[in-house]
Amino acid sequence: MSKNLILYYSRKGENYVNGGVKTLSKGNTEICAEFIQKAVGGDLFEIETVKEYAADYYACIDEAKKELQQKARPALKRTLDSIADYDNVFVCGPCWWGTFPMAMLTQLERLDFTGKKVFAVMTHEGSGLGGSERTLKTACKGAIIGKGLAIHGADAAKSEATVATWAKKSIG
Repeated sequence: MSKNLILYYSRKGENYVNGGVKTLSKGNTEICAEFIQKAVGGDLFEIETVKEYAADYYACIDEAKKELQQKARPALKRTLDSIADYDNVFVCGPCWWGTFPMAMLTQLERLDFTGKKVFAVMTHEGSGLGGSERTLKTACKGAIIGKGLAIHGADAAKSEATVATWAKKSIG
């Protein structure tokens, strides 16, 4: 039986939802990561930055844009040193400026993905997967990149069946 890792970054608090800013007690990406775990099993690992992003949504996206432009790799509270025990890695994040938050790359770039199957999951408000699969091809050296899944953030709580079907199909 294959072993799964679900890496995720998720934003709680102010988020953009269906054309306006709303406060979420649990981030959309965290909801989807938990649906993956429920469907196929595996270990959840939350990516958390040392310096938290601004609580204000618009200030946060400005910070995210600046990090992307600077190719920043924000410091993390904790990191994984190895994924040797895993066969499949689900990389889950919100689509910020067309890709994963730069904090996700801080973690991904330090791991050996040789022979691992890697799948992108993006929560979004209109940009779909963006360039997330391209980002994974670059960051996850040696990985086999599978078909990703885009979930409209506002619909995350209602996406369990879609996420479960996709996750099961992905790992075969």
